Amino acid sequence: MEENIFQQRIDLSGFSRSVFEIRNEISTVIVGQHKMVDLLLIGLICDGHILIEGVPGVAKTLTAKLIAKIMDVDFSRIQFTPDLMPSDVTGTSVFNPKEGDFNFKPGPIFSNIVLIDEINRAPAKTQAALFEVMEERQVTVDGTTHEMRFPFIVLATQNPIEQEGTYRLPEAQLDRFLFKIEVLYPSLQEEISILNNQQGKGATELLGMVKKILSAADIRHYRSLVQEILIEPKLIEFIAKIVNETRNNPSLYLGASPRASLAILRSAKANAAIKGRDFVTPEDIIEMAPHVLRHRIILTPEKEMEGVTADDLIEIILKTVEVPR
Repeated sequence: MEENIFQQRIDLSGFSRSVFEIRNEISTVIVGQHKMVDLLLIGLICDGHILIEGVPGVAKTLTAKLIAKIMDVDFSRIQFTPDLMPSDVTGTSVFNPKEGDFNFKPGPIFSNIVLIDEINRAPAKTQAALFEVMEERQVTVDGTTHEMRFPFIVLATQNPIEQEGTYRLPEAQLDRFLFKIEVLYPSLQEEISILNNQQGKGATELLGMVKKILSAADIRHYRSLVQEILIEPKLIEFIAKIVNETRNNPSLYLGASPRASLAILRSAKANAAIKGRDFVTPEDIIEMAPHVLRHRIILTPEKEMEGVTADDLIEIILKTVEVPR
C-alpha cells in the first residue's frame, strides 16, 4: 500500500494490467513457478535471452511455450542434438536451377520467440552459430547478413543432471544470456494441484487454454517505458560494486563482465515496473543479481570440491557490499 503514496512519473497502469493478465493466463496451466514466470517476463521486457535449468518434468519447456503463446508473434522450437549442424539452425543457401543462382533458405532461428530445448546437447560448432544472432540479432551466411525481426528472444533449456552426450556451454555464450533461471520441484500441495488440474488433458489442450495478450507493438512500448524507470546514482554505484566484487573475490576463478552490470541495471528497472513502481530500490538489485550472475562466474577448483555453489558465493558478496539507503 505504501507504494501508492508516491506520485507516479510514468503511467504503468497498462503494463501492470498486462502483467496481471499474463500471470492469470499462465496460472490456468502452470501451478506455482511464479518466480520463473516473472523472470521470463522481465527477460522479454529487457530484450534478454534466458537459460532455464532444471531436471526433466518441471514444466521448463511448457512454460516457455506458454510465454510464446500469450504473445501475438511467431514461435519456433529447435531440439538440440549432438549431430545438429550450424546450417540446421541458421539456414543455408539452396541452388535454384530456374534462376541459376543460390537462394537463402532461413533456418528455425528466424522467428520471434525461439525455444532451444536441451541447448547443451549440441557441439561447440553449433553453439558458435548462436553467438552472432544472440548478440547482434542478425545471421551472416555466405557473406550476406540477414536481420532478425522484432522481437527476438532465445529461451533455452538444459538438464543439470545428465552429463552423457552433453557439452559445456562456452563462457562467451553464457554471457549472452540475461538470466539463468533454476527451476525447482513443486511443493507437495502444488503437485496435488497439478494432478487435479491436468488429469485427462494433453499438452495441445493445455496450450490451447491460453489466449494472446501482447503484440510486438506492446512489447516495444513497454520496453521504452521501462527504460524511463528512475535509478539513483548511488544504486548504479551499488551495482558496479557488486560486479566488481566478483572479480576480486579469492573464491572465484572468473568474475562477471560489464555486460552483467548492464543486465542487473536493466532487469532491476523491469522488476520495479512489474511491481508497479517507477523507481528502482536496492531490493530490486539484490533480487535480480543472483539470476544475472550465477552463470557468469566460475568458482576456483578448491571451492567446487568443498561443495560451494555459485549462489552461495553471490549471497556472501551481496552481504559484503554495503546497501545504500
